[in-house]
Amino acid sequence: METRPIGSLEVTVVGLGCNNFGRRLDADATARVVNAALDEGINFFDTADIYGDTRSEEFLGRALGSRRGEVVLATKFGMAVDEPRKGARPDYVRRALEDSLRRLRTDRIDLYQLHQPDPETPISDTLEALDGLVRQGKIREVGCSNFGAEQVVEAHEAARYGAAQFASVQNEYSLLHREPEIDVLPECARLGLAFIPYFPLASGALTGKYRPGDEPPEGSRLSSGGLRDRFLGDENLATIERLRDFARSRGHSLVELAFAWLLAHPPVASVIAGATRPEQVADNARAAGWRLTEEELDEVDRLAPQPRAESISRS
Repeated sequence: METRPIGSLEVTVVGLGCNNFGRRLDADATARVVNAALDEGINFFDTADIYGDTRSEEFLGRALGSRRGEVVLATKFGMAVDEPRKGARPDYVRRALEDSLRRLRTDRIDLYQLHQPDPETPISDTLEALDGLVRQGKIREVGCSNFGAEQVVEAHEAARYGAAQFASVQNEYSLLHREPEIDVLPECARLGLAFIPYFPLASGALTGKYRPGDEPPEGSRLSSGGLRDRFLGDENLATIERLRDFARSRGHSLVELAFAWLLAHPPVASVIAGATRPEQVADNARAAGWRLTEEELDEVDRLAPQPRAESISRS
């Protein structure tokens, strides 16, 4: 599988999101999904300390076992594990890292990401703490998640004074959520940062199993609640149908289109999607094989809603 850089790291263009581990999947089911990803040649595994109430890291570390050295391991800190364990204060950065290292059964994190901005802690203080951990060999690269363009620039400016520098930004991005094209993607391109889209399938809306006029499958992620209201409104369902027809006319699935379209944007390093079954992992891995032409990309722009700003150049 093709790889792309995140700083000094080389990651496969399809990664595995691990937010189902410890929540929807137990340890045995986690191991089956992890092994399927490794068998497909996927080397990028992305988790967070809060996923599954910390069990995601535990189950992932156990599943990787002796194969830890084959993968690029990414995790996150900063969202609340509980009341004392949250934020980006230097002392907590160090504690959070040690906790993740223990749960993941490893001596280093390849990509350590601040899960969200901490308004109570200057980003320069956080970066200085991360820099110390990089120098100790406990972290290889650092990244951020859920940062706006101004926060990305602020962090970049702070790092110019000797602290560790973010190598990546992980934000929501999909054919149904194109807002990063307004400012975050252009800043990533300008600053040379990798971009990692989460929710690349719009919480499952772009898997192809939701159709206008049909009730969502019982037990599916979008069967009820706020996510259903957000992703399965009439406008989105109409867009999904147009995109499905477009993909089918070219011999591909909607999932393949969702992955291929994201990977057509140069800052995108890896598309990470969760999976609950080995078969889903295989489908995701195959999705990276379609390279959209400029004509096809222009057609997608006509079919899917765009943000009110110029899209970043694809060349």
